[in-house]
Amino acid sequence: MLTKKQLDLLEFIHKRVQRDGVPPSFDEMKEALDLRSKSGIHRLITALEERGFIRRLAHRARALEIVKLPDSMAQKGFTPRVIEGDRPDGPPPPSAVSVESSAATDLPIMGRIAAGVPIAAISEEAGRVSVPQSMIGRGAHYALEVRGESMIGIGINDGDVVVIRETTTADDGDVVVALVEDQEATLKRFRRQGTAIALEAANPAFETRVLPADHVKVQGRLVGLIRTY
Repeated sequence: MLTKKQLDLLEFIHKRVQRDGVPPSFDEMKEALDLRSKSGIHRLITALEERGFIRRLAHRARALEIVKLPDSMAQKGFTPRVIEGDRPDGPPPPSAVSVESSAATDLPIMGRIAAGVPIAAISEEAGRVSVPQSMIGRGAHYALEVRGESMIGIGINDGDVVVIRETTTADDGDVVVALVEDQEATLKRFRRQGTAIALEAANPAFETRVLPADHVKVQGRLVGLIRTY
């Protein structure tokens, strides 16, 4: 069980990351919870870490990993596995993108994915990127560079690198790489509507696309993102 303050802090961090793609500062956390000092925030974060809800990433300012959410906050959809904060002191190693190389693994970047209208299907490796091992689980994974702003409502911005677990199935609410009519690939939220599939944007400026189920093939599910500053 979490105390009200612990739950309030976890919810505040989660909402800010969903909105901005980065965690709030300790000062912002202190103001949001109406605490007098940052030492109270340190105690709350330590308590959340001890209970397995968050993990602090070593040698990184403002870098936290949300491991899980309580049932009262859990919901279908994308929850970033890695929360990026300030840059570490000094330049990162050439092979890394804002991650510690000692706890990273290389994934192929399979080109660009549209967070907007679909673009040409992706099939060739365009480079490699290092990602935290904690971000990936079992199975094959790959990375894609995002182009477009249709998913900014859940913190996925133009230029981000998204990490995808290869799969051909998805649950309602999952953010997926969808192959449309075997020709175009797009990053959208997946929902079933009877015999059709809805590919939903997370930006009111973009319309939901509803397609016959046999016109959409799931190519992978979003498990995290990497952002550079």
